[in-house]
Amino acid sequence: MQQENNAKKSRRDFIKKLSIVTAGTLALASCNSPGFDEFLQGNFKTLSKKEIDKIIKNLEKKYSTKYGKEFKVSAKPAIDGTLFGYALDLSRCIGCRRCVYACVGENNQSRDPQIHWIEVLQMNKEKGIDFSEANAQYNPDLVPEEGHFYLPTSCQQCRHPQCTTVCPTKATWQEPDGIVVVDYNWCIGCRYCMAACPYGARHFNWAEPNIPDEEINPETHYLGNRPRIKGVVEKCTFCIQRSREGKYPACVEICPVGARKFGNLLDPESEIRYILENKRVLILKSELNTQPKFYYFFGV
Repeated sequence: MQQENNAKKSRRDFIKKLSIVTAGTLALASCNSPGFDEFLQGNFKTLSKKEIDKIIKNLEKKYSTKYGKEFKVSAKPAIDGTLFGYALDLSRCIGCRRCVYACVGENNQSRDPQIHWIEVLQMNKEKGIDFSEANAQYNPDLVPEEGHFYLPTSCQQCRHPQCTTVCPTKATWQEPDGIVVVDYNWCIGCRYCMAACPYGARHFNWAEPNIPDEEINPETHYLGNRPRIKGVVEKCTFCIQRSREGKYPACVEICPVGARKFGNLLDPESEIRYILENKRVLILKSELNTQPKFYYFFGV
């Protein structure tokens, strides 16, 4: 027994010493590298204001140099007394996909390979909401097509998000205003969150986002649309860089038929509260008790 304990201790000592040597080697090789500083950076939730300010300044310099235009990276926190919610009028949506491409442009999503945070599904009116019959690849000359309706999907911003519970590094969490965010510097790309999300709303970066310099959006947020690195998971954040500045998400602003609504669920006078209290409202996969803050309704 004593011999076995000594063997276990010996293995632990070896691994510990190996880790120290490896870390020391990396430090000597990369001590002047900004990437090494990012590697050692703490989780965003644990950082002091001074640390955040330094990180933001370095990122703005890094992105400005890389993309040839002045970048702004915000770290604005949640607004007190705010819980963001979203509503989508299924009786109005025409399936034009303007929301998809407004989202791509606003949130610096990769063009090649393409990453879309919003997916619009074409449904058959006779069959209702049936995901087994949904068509995401519809491509007619004109929309809407007769006999069909459209159901856009994206992150449902759940009150009980399963994606955050499985993350081994705590790189994703729910903010006080209800937005589920990701600290890309802490994401290790394990994709547990993708497996846990019942809505298919998370997307893995197989390559560094490919975005033409002239199309890059320099108005960003650390927890939102700042340029991502290869090998991380990304998702909709209700355009956190806009919503925390009192603006609508890009998809709401672009919708030509006014099918998308956004607001503060805690404000009894808000439009979204009126919708919840006066319209026929449904949520996707309600039986899972994830309690989305993304609501579908029939306005007419």
